[in-house]
Amino acid sequence: MEFLLQLLVTMTVLFLLARLGAKLVSHFGLPGLIGEIIIGVVIANIAIGDWSLMGFLGLELPEPGEEIVESSDIYPVVYAFSELGVIFLLFTVGLETKVSDLLGSGKTALVAAILGVILPFVAGMAVVIATGGDMNNALFLAAAMVATSVGITARIIKDMYLMDTREARIIIAAAVIDDVLGMIVLAIVKGIVDSGSVSIVGVASVTLQAVLFVFAVILACKYVVPRIYDYFEDRKSKAKSSGKVPGSTNKLILAVIVCLAMAAFAEFIGLAAIIGAFLAGMLFAEHAWEWELEPKIESITSFMISFFFINVGLQVNISSLTDMSVVVIAVVVICLALVTKFIGCGYGAKLVDRNIDKSGVHIIGVGMMPRGEVGIIIASIGLASTAMSEELYAVVVLMSVATTIIAPPILSKLFRKKYAEEYKILDEDLI
Repeated sequence: MEFLLQLLVTMTVLFLLARLGAKLVSHFGLPGLIGEIIIGVVIANIAIGDWSLMGFLGLELPEPGEEIVESSDIYPVVYAFSELGVIFLLFTVGLETKVSDLLGSGKTALVAAILGVILPFVAGMAVVIATGGDMNNALFLAAAMVATSVGITARIIKDMYLMDTREARIIIAAAVIDDVLGMIVLAIVKGIVDSGSVSIVGVASVTLQAVLFVFAVILACKYVVPRIYDYFEDRKSKAKSSGKVPGSTNKLILAVIVCLAMAAFAEFIGLAAIIGAFLAGMLFAEHAWEWELEPKIESITSFMISFFFINVGLQVNISSLTDMSVVVIAVVVICLALVTKFIGCGYGAKLVDRNIDKSGVHIIGVGMMPRGEVGIIIASIGLASTAMSEELYAVVVLMSVATTIIAPPILSKLFRKKYAEEYKILDEDLI
């Protein structure tokens, strides 16, 4: 089969199966990404005799340490789409992360986020070290456990119309800070692994780069972006006053160029490309709604991100989960991931604000549990750089999926229990 025909068949089949998988799990109230990951796992592990679905699709995964371009003709294209998908995904997350939310979220959210980063990180390191793993594995597992998927929790709260509750505001603000801290942790971990050694100077250097990058973006958001916005508004008003048709600037093109440029810059200086994409999104966050960037970027992301989650599933070798030691580690990691976020975020918030009651502590703790796509992204970076073993990668994927499945129904139940009045049918509601 010639290359273009094979590529078109492969991309069509992968995207179609991904959407079917997402649609299927959504009927059970679960995030669609879980269905896409499961489809990837099924594709990678289906084989009947000498025939395999991977072979039919022309996909050949690279061996650990092998360059992506050396694996096959088709897989590098799928990999490129998956990487672009995750870049645009983090750009979308950045679009929802306003600097004003970061700077004005208060001590409660800040302490909850910090403790919600420290406890899972220490627990992740401890698990790998206790089982005799190397430092690179320990660092990437710890970094993957730090992540919180704000999108999943925010969706639940929005669907329940409880965004104005005290707990919801703390959860969203803490998750935003958690995202930034998670990006810094990832930058530090990636820098240490790439340098091949753990040194105070190396850690300080990577931390300084990451912090400077974040602060540069914050300053740009406060002082540069408003001037760009004013420039567009002045140009529009001058055109109207002179009787001319206002010239239009495609804000989407500008946003995509900045996103790709900052992702490339982050990769160039030794940070992860997704860090640059996330920070690029923050640049446009204040005016994302007005410029209609989110729905436009979402269209790009929703297509490409399916290939990322499919690719996540393709990397999971089911045979690695037949080893009972790996299964035991997975169960331990899932339990620690749930408990450390619950204690760190829930009781971290209580530590600062004594007025938060027991039910509020539980809501905040559970609301910060889902790892979702962020933990998987970090693990995929570790696997691609051979810093994380296939077995530990499968553990992280299971942990991310498990926390994403477990947390939403518990959070929904806790909210309904505390805010039962919101769901009572009053006389005036009756027809």
